[in-house]
Amino acid sequence: MSYQNCRRLLNFLRESKVAYNILIVDDSATTRSIIARTLRIIPDVELGEIYQASNGKEALEELDRNWVDIVFADINMPIMDGVTMVEKMTEHPDMKKIPVVIVSTEGSETRMEELFRKGIRAYIRKPFSVEKVSEILTDILGEEDDI
Repeated sequence: MSYQNCRRLLNFLRESKVAYNILIVDDSATTRSIIARTLRIIPDVELGEIYQASNGKEALEELDRNWVDIVFADINMPIMDGVTMVEKMTEHPDMKKIPVVIVSTEGSETRMEELFRKGIRAYIRKPFSVEKVSEILTDILGEEDDI
């Protein structure tokens, strides 16, 4: 496909209000539900599917099965934590470019620096506001649109 045709396709997809698929990864079903409800009320973001996983291992399985545009993940989870999940994603050619937003109570500067070096795109501290989630989501999706 030529460059010109790629640009036309990208413009068409932008104008056709593409729905974004999101994966929420947290060992707390309550937290996953709160994040999902928060995402659904954000204006001007068309959502497709919202997938859920309770740990990093399940998340990687969901990413293998489904097209996901952005991942919201906790750090501390059983079986596979968020840090290991991010590391595994960066090793996988189809997953390494998927934006990851960490949503966690943990906020040590050292841990955050480590995660940003590993490729996360943003960090949201729990408890969070709709405005904060909206700001980060629209920033990341806007960056994706600027391809």
